[in-house]
Amino acid sequence: MHLAYPAVLAALLFSAGLYGVLARRNAILMLMSVELMLNAVNLNLVAFDVWLREELHTGQALALFTIAIAAAEIGIGLAIVLLVYRSRGTSDIDRLRDLREGGPGADGDEADRPGEPGGAAGGRTSGTAGVTASTDSGRQTA
Repeated sequence: MHLAYPAVLAALLFSAGLYGVLARRNAILMLMSVELMLNAVNLNLVAFDVWLREELHTGQALALFTIAIAAAEIGIGLAIVLLVYRSRGTSDIDRLRDLREGGPGADGDEADRPGEPGGAAGGRTSGTAGVTASTDSGRQTA
């Protein structure tokens, strides 16, 4: 078999994966596209290992290492995507600006920026003034 066949197939797989990363906005589809790109790299590693007829089979060893890294990447990536989906209700990348919890300043206003007037370093209070809480003994604390 010529080296051109697996090289062209790997180039097509990598191109499809790159298109998926650049064009898709769903986090799960982006992870699948990254896996497609890693599989294209693995195909090239094994094809060049067979073509060079190396006795140590370095290409196959690197392919196994890449598979292990890809498995860890997909496990952590899916865990993050599921956590974001549970908290936000969407896995759309465009709708997720940051990972902050909802609260004061979470919508991107300038009151949370440190070092600016009215920001966190600009004399902003903790926001607990006037809130009272009751302890187990019934005392009111401010």
